[in-house]
Amino acid sequence: MSEKQRTIKQAVSVSGVGLHTGKPVTITFNPAPENHWYKFQRMDVEGQPIIDADADLVVDTSRGTTLEKDGVRVYTTEHVLAALVGLSIDNCLIQMTAPEMPIMDGSSWKFVEALEAAEIQEQEAFRDYFELTENLTYEDPIKKVEMLAVPQETYRCTVMVDYNSEVLGTQHAGIYAIDQFKTEISKCRTFVFLHELEALLAHNLIKGGDLDNAIVLVDKEVPKDKLDHLRKVFNKEHIEVKGKGVLNNTKLHFYNEPARHKLLDIIGDLALVGKPLRIHVLAARPGHAGNVSFARKIKQRIKDEVMRKKKNLHIPYDLNKTPLYDINQIQKILPHRQPFLFVDKIMEITEEGIIGVKNVSMNEEFFRGHFPESPVFPGVLQIEAMAQVGGIFSLSKVPDPENYLTYFMSIDKVKFKNQVIPGDTIVFKLVLLTPIRRGIVHMRGEAFVRDKLVMEAEMMALLSKVKNKEVKQTAEVR
Repeated sequence: MSEKQRTIKQAVSVSGVGLHTGKPVTITFNPAPENHWYKFQRMDVEGQPIIDADADLVVDTSRGTTLEKDGVRVYTTEHVLAALVGLSIDNCLIQMTAPEMPIMDGSSWKFVEALEAAEIQEQEAFRDYFELTENLTYEDPIKKVEMLAVPQETYRCTVMVDYNSEVLGTQHAGIYAIDQFKTEISKCRTFVFLHELEALLAHNLIKGGDLDNAIVLVDKEVPKDKLDHLRKVFNKEHIEVKGKGVLNNTKLHFYNEPARHKLLDIIGDLALVGKPLRIHVLAARPGHAGNVSFARKIKQRIKDEVMRKKKNLHIPYDLNKTPLYDINQIQKILPHRQPFLFVDKIMEITEEGIIGVKNVSMNEEFFRGHFPESPVFPGVLQIEAMAQVGGIFSLSKVPDPENYLTYFMSIDKVKFKNQVIPGDTIVFKLVLLTPIRRGIVHMRGEAFVRDKLVMEAEMMALLSKVKNKEVKQTAEVR
């Protein structure tokens, strides 16, 4: 899967009725610019207001996920949002002619079909994933909801539902990566127990309800008069169930379709975090209220991380400041030479870290062959430049650096956030993650252009003593 953001090439519309309001509605998926995420626009309201897909705007989760901003609401957002996330679409404007999303068949499938028909296209900006380094938990002891997010390289989801029912029982469902959503999850329909359906009908709460947009589970014998009433309500001649099971003996797409639909709901509700996820979500007995509460907890973790980075973002780099090492001094420490020397200045070295500078010039040799019509500083060379800055830090910790070399042992958690182009000045900031022991140097590095994070990585290197300068000049080093 591409690490760049994606949108759709052209607008596409879907029409239906809202499950709860019963109002006919047409929604139109529109292309959107980079870093837009998902937004809803009420075309039927004066001023055509826009409501962000944001967990902080959720005002009701009783029968779906409802958003509200400045008194304007959008109802039942989860199935539409799940389709967008499931197709790895990052940016989309959803225009609507009524307050509620169409229920269609109770799944995300019709939205997936429409979005694929609109064609998905890659954008220039890279994705900014939410990732974890430690577990994140949520629990509602009253509803017995438990949710856990653990670090994962993909967006994975595992669900368990248990309704204490002979018909539904305990079910599990899971996907190992979001690209399984279309085939494994998107067609899975919402479900309701017959006794719940009767209560909703009695209170006129599902004005757009139909037996074709939900799986109706029957967990006890249904008397004839009740079936007659349902036939009248839904204007259908044939409504039946043989004992316990599914009303009208509706054929399920999967034996565990209800559990898979709960997984669909989680993916849709967690879209309200506002960015793509790289986590494994494990959920027991989930519902919209728990999903949204968990989304808010993830959002708070993101805010905390942003604040932490802002506190550490200050880079003491002044164009007018005299560097600690200039290029001539750097060449006395590192054996690298042009065109493979990627450090121009060292601004600061402390006990815990180092700050180095690379000026990116159009005159550099690699630009002749690396996207010459649209020059971009290669990511592998950004890593190399960061490694050379780390090498200078390592060599500064020994009394005779000319007798040592630094060798890469590992590179981990590399992320490229923004493009670097000719004319940019990259500032590399590296800090020790663990004390140097037995010549092993473990550092975390961040690269900035004008205070914007463009790359980050963790690196481990071995500081090794060589016997003479002859070896130093011929060995492959970093």
